[in-house]
Amino acid sequence: MTYALLAILGGCGLLLWSADRFVEGAAATAKHAGMPSLLIGMVIVGFGTSAPEMVVSAMAALDGNPDLALGNVLGSNIVNTGLILGVTALVAPIAVHSNIVRRELPLLLFIGIASGALFWNDALSRIEAIALLTGFFALVGWTIFTALRGRGDALEADTDKELIDHAMPLGRAIFWLAAGLVLLITSSRILVWGAVVIAQEIGVSDLIIGLTIVALGTSLPELAASVIAARKGEHDIAIGNVVGSNMFNLLAVVGIAGVIAPMPQLSPDVLARDWPVMMAMTVGLFVMAYGFRAQGRINRIEGTLLLAAYVTYSLWLVATVVA
Repeated sequence: MTYALLAILGGCGLLLWSADRFVEGAAATAKHAGMPSLLIGMVIVGFGTSAPEMVVSAMAALDGNPDLALGNVLGSNIVNTGLILGVTALVAPIAVHSNIVRRELPLLLFIGIASGALFWNDALSRIEAIALLTGFFALVGWTIFTALRGRGDALEADTDKELIDHAMPLGRAIFWLAAGLVLLITSSRILVWGAVVIAQEIGVSDLIIGLTIVALGTSLPELAASVIAARKGEHDIAIGNVVGSNMFNLLAVVGIAGVIAPMPQLSPDVLARDWPVMMAMTVGLFVMAYGFRAQGRINRIEGTLLLAAYVTYSLWLVATVVA
């Protein structure tokens, strides 16, 4: 048990550090290659912060723990929306200037509903997982198209500022891109091993461990990135990271895990508890941030509501385990 706890703590710490190096290396490499800043912000940074979820879920699926993989995705989306945006809004209220982020919000809502439709029979087949991956590639295509046509968007200015702040020579960028990926895989393997051992020792399901410990660990990069961005006044990066990550999780991360290890029998709790909570938070985020008559904004009161929803859900999970 002691080694497993150390593996979780060490794995989370290494995961946070390596994910940051990986995203910075990838963004700097793309900048040297001549990729437009807005495209880097939407694709490399926006989706790159979900690399921990992707690697951890793939490792869990390869190890025969698909419930851990699915719990990681749903839990990460709940952490992203409730904990990360809640804390970020308390640090600095989030104003949504970017039209691109506003267009992504209803898309995230649609993807969430579509994922629920696939989970409705308490299973996820390989064909359904392939359908999710197809949706992901369509999303990447739409993202590239939107980025190329969205010059002058507020997100572009925020990304330009970040690229200047984290500029590095090409050689160093390629090194951190490669080293960050290797360390991501290594730390993910350590984290999954520790999580599975803990689950077996205390007698809780892989789903619960995925929803809690693993989800929180893999969401640390988004927490750090969003809080730092909000403090710098880069509001669209703060919320764009979360929206992009949540879409990536539902399409690519679940899709990859399902292709590796189809899920013939999902826990009934997925549809009875976890997916509805994720969707309720997604709807709340949409209402707060879309801006129907005025500019979208998540103020401190709304941030408190998101954080309270996350805490309530976490206590619900604890009560489930104790019972």
